[in-house]
Amino acid sequence: QVQLVESGGGLVQAGGSLRLSCAASGPTFSNMGWFRQAPGKEREFVAAIKWSGSSTYYADSVKGRFTISRDNAKNTVYQQMNSLKPEDTAVYYCAADNGGVFLVSRVTGRNSYDYWGQGTQVTVSS
Repeated sequence: QVQLVESGGGLVQAGGSLRLSCAASGPTFSNMGWFRQAPGKEREFVAAIKWSGSSTYYADSVKGRFTISRDNAKNTVYQQMNSLKPEDTAVYYCAADNGGVFLVSRVTGRNSYDYWGQGTQVTVSS
C-alpha cells in the first residue's frame, strides 16, 4: 500500500525557515509535488520535481525562497522553505505522480497526482 507521510511543519516567525519532508512507501514515483491549502482557499501548486531531480518547477509566489529536492535512495522528497511570509501559512501536502512525464502543464495540476499525504501545518506569524 502506498503511503506518503509529511513531517517538518510548525510555527515560525516571518523571515524564518522550515524544512518539510515527505517519506513515500512503495515505488519510486515519476514526479513528486508539494501543494498547499490555506483556510477558505483552494489547494494550490507550490513545487514539483522529476524523478531524477534534473527538473524542478515552482509557483511564482515561492520562487527564489523554496527549494524542492529528493533522495530516491530514501524515497523521500524535501522542501526547504526560507524567508517565510505570513501568506505562506497553510496545510502543505505532498503528492506523487505514478508515471507521468514532467511537463509544467501536468505537474502543476492536482488531478495529475495519484497519491496524497495527510498534510502538515505551517504557520508563519508576523
